[in-house]
Amino acid sequence: VGETARAANFSLDGYGRDTNPLLARQAGLINFSRVSSCGTATAVSVPCVFSAFGRNDYSQSKAASQEGLLDVLTHAGFAVLWRDNNSGCKGVCKRVQYEDLSRPDGKNVHCSGDECYDERLLEGLPDLLANSSKDLVVVLHQKGSHGPAYASRYPQGFGRFGPVCASNDFDTCSRDSIRAAYDNTILYTDYFLSKTIDGLRAIAAAQDADTAMLYFSDHGESLGENNVYLHGAPYLFAPREQTEVPMMLWMSDSFSDRFRIDRRCLAARRNEPLSHDNVFHSVLGMLDVNTAVLNPRLDLFHACVRGA
Repeated sequence: VGETARAANFSLDGYGRDTNPLLARQAGLINFSRVSSCGTATAVSVPCVFSAFGRNDYSQSKAASQEGLLDVLTHAGFAVLWRDNNSGCKGVCKRVQYEDLSRPDGKNVHCSGDECYDERLLEGLPDLLANSSKDLVVVLHQKGSHGPAYASRYPQGFGRFGPVCASNDFDTCSRDSIRAAYDNTILYTDYFLSKTIDGLRAIAAAQDADTAMLYFSDHGESLGENNVYLHGAPYLFAPREQTEVPMMLWMSDSFSDRFRIDRRCLAARRNEPLSHDNVFHSVLGMLDVNTAVLNPRLDLFHACVRGA
């Protein structure tokens, strides 16, 4: 689950700066280029995307009164773990295992000052997968591109674009320097996601495991368009920069074989208009979970499963 990553600044989605140099070279990666979010803030989008309601029917009270995606996966026999480098799961993970990795612990190399970089979410992941007695779903909740302190979201080695705004006060920075700092957060997310895929590919080879990664951001961000910054605008009036988000999928060969997923069929859907509404049902579809709450019309995989 990405944080505040807008599709407009992903070179995979046509952005002029090369913010996705590693993901662009990942074999088998399917990038969905037209995805809209459920909300414009984490407190709305995260509970909404893990619920079955969809944006038009979602409310906080309804989502809190019913089980969500992680509960369905638990009922289906999966072990579920939420790893957080953000401000919590907004109630989504209250019935599954939870790890808070957002606070520095000792001299962790992936932490600086009072916060940690997203790479910490990958610590111990190979052992975690190797030692699980069940099929496992792990949610990695990024710090990602959360503002306004964009320059604090990535290690120094990822400061490719500049000069950057190093202040929380945008009035003291140029728009170009704000955008440069934000682009560096996307460059670091590119590295983080590519490293995740490399790790899952290695695990698939070494442990005879079937691995996959689905990534989507919770909402986007305004970077000065029409003099608007940050996010959280009412959805009805929100600019597209706050609602258009990246989403992508990677599967090991053994995963797509096990679940009979036709990659070419799925790749042919990469430019279709999609939204967070698809996530709940597509995760159940890609994992072949048989449940009455799955809506095939919202399941990206439904038409792309061989022999279905």
